[in-house]
Amino acid sequence: MMDSSSSSSAGTAGLTTDDDRSYNSGGIPFISSWIASVSQRYQYYLDKATPFVLRRWICFGVVALIYLIRVIVLEGFYIVSYGLGIYVLNLFIAFLSPQVDPEMQQLLDSDGPSLPTRASDEFRPFVRRLPEFKFWYSMTKAFVIAFIMTFFSVFDVPVFWPILLLYWVVLFTATMKRQILHMIKYRYVPFTFGKQRYNRKRAAAAEDAVASRSSA
Repeated sequence: MMDSSSSSSAGTAGLTTDDDRSYNSGGIPFISSWIASVSQRYQYYLDKATPFVLRRWICFGVVALIYLIRVIVLEGFYIVSYGLGIYVLNLFIAFLSPQVDPEMQQLLDSDGPSLPTRASDEFRPFVRRLPEFKFWYSMTKAFVIAFIMTFFSVFDVPVFWPILLLYWVVLFTATMKRQILHMIKYRYVPFTFGKQRYNRKRAAAAEDAVASRSSA
């Protein structure tokens, strides 16, 4: 009798321990589901904000202005501002660059989207390496992170800020010059203002003129 009662009590204790373990571990799925719900809600609002281009960039301007005012008032965090400027420059270059580099496309001779080189070619809109929405989102997130970093004195490294500003201006000038030369060389414009329509008669006359000049 004692053996049976002890074995049953031991089994009950084992069941209780297993239940307690499953109950204690139930917090982790709850936290993960809560994080997934918050991320889905966040992505939902991002998707709803996609068509409102002007409002999004106005919000970004407000965020950037708040960051600039804080840096000016504190008179510090120039290293953070310099890193932010380098990151923004890289985003801007990716925003102005085509998704498929024309130089690499000529070397690989791929069948990807290409830019029209003649008036009779089919119009293809400019496809950016970094889309406008991702450009806006990355810029806004970068300024928010930089703003948060200004609350920690560890990032306030004493530097001579005019040197950083001069170096950034030189880097910006050299980078933009190279980008503009690339645009002129491969004849593309990083802005699309609707679908263009070409006159077939005018395009045929232009091609005939070019063919006659080349034959002459």
